[in-house]
Amino acid sequence: MDIAGGRRPLAGLLVTWGLTRLVLLLFVLKVFVFPGPDVTTDVSVIYQGWYETLRHGTFPLDDVTWQYPPAAALPILSPALLGFLDYATAFFVLAFLADLVVLSLLLYAGLRPGKALRGAWVWVVGVPLLGPTVYARYDVMVTAVAVAGLLAGARHPRVMGVLVGFGAMLKVWPALLLVGTRKRGTWAWAAATVAALAAVFALTMPGAFAFLTFQRNRGTEVESLGSLVFHVARQFGWNGQVLLNYGSIEFLGPYVGLVSTAALFLTGVVFGWLLLWRLMATRFLPNTLADAAFVAVLMFTVTSRVISPQYMVWLVGLGAVCLCFRSSRMRVPVALVVAAAFVTVLEFPVWFLHVVMSDTLGVALLVVRNGLLVVASVLGAVELWQSTVSREPVPPLPAQATRTRENSNSS
Repeated sequence: MDIAGGRRPLAGLLVTWGLTRLVLLLFVLKVFVFPGPDVTTDVSVIYQGWYETLRHGTFPLDDVTWQYPPAAALPILSPALLGFLDYATAFFVLAFLADLVVLSLLLYAGLRPGKALRGAWVWVVGVPLLGPTVYARYDVMVTAVAVAGLLAGARHPRVMGVLVGFGAMLKVWPALLLVGTRKRGTWAWAAATVAALAAVFALTMPGAFAFLTFQRNRGTEVESLGSLVFHVARQFGWNGQVLLNYGSIEFLGPYVGLVSTAALFLTGVVFGWLLLWRLMATRFLPNTLADAAFVAVLMFTVTSRVISPQYMVWLVGLGAVCLCFRSSRMRVPVALVVAAAFVTVLEFPVWFLHVVMSDTLGVALLVVRNGLLVVASVLGAVELWQSTVSREPVPPLPAQATRTRENSNSS
């Protein structure tokens, strides 16, 4: 066995991770200045403002930008664990540690028999392509929970259920990880975790579910798929507005409600397709759980009224889990997501002003980024269907095949 040869790729991966993450930390700590708007103000202004409210035992009842499930209070409060640092610096350090947790999980999975380190490489390369936004949002922490839950799914369904339930109470989307699981215990533990956390927060902190009423009057966010309608319409005299609304830059004005409704309709279509797939699927291989989760989150992201840059962290993380499995058919969709991550950092924050102005460069960046995501979601859905919806019997795993031959010989 070539031990030295096996160590070289791992060393290269760790060195690449270390260097790229050092650069990200230098950007968020403002040792270096990243081009475009300052992405760290969400932490130093918005998150820290929420922290001051949350630490007094109540949710931000009068702040419509608080649009998260109650367990989101935990990452916002987490910098208190590093009380010797100022709030923003502590948050960045914790985001860095969450990044390290994901890498560790992917390495552990990738080094197991029958697995691959490709997934870890997707994470190592994909995250820095998004720029400092990764460490200036709590999404990397949610992704760490989701990746842990997904990797636990095959061997520890109860653990997966608890982690998925916890993740859903952090930011809802991890609930989609359940779409490919066949074990009822996973669903039961996820539901029990959500119920337990909801009860605790409802009883101990006022306003735990106020976020549910803060979404009603949202417009269409300027980076979403539906926003392309208005980016083009502005060239022909559309008289709507581009405003900071509910914490993001959105289109407001004529026909925005119609486009937002269309986005909700497409989300409903995606839900229907996933339900149909779940009813029709007959082949569940070791990679199916991860592939289904990746496709589900990707499709819901594409059809959402909002595609914020930090959403790409979810997709990179789930795509990385898929490629830990040698049998996964998500290589091309994951590669498209990684490419979309690079375009994302160009549209935000580098050239975000061009996006807001709907000029040629801004519209082109959105067409490319959203186009990559649409193609990735379509290809992912096709691959998931073709690999699982079949009348042919599921081929046995190698260990199962060996036991079958042994039983046959002994008889």
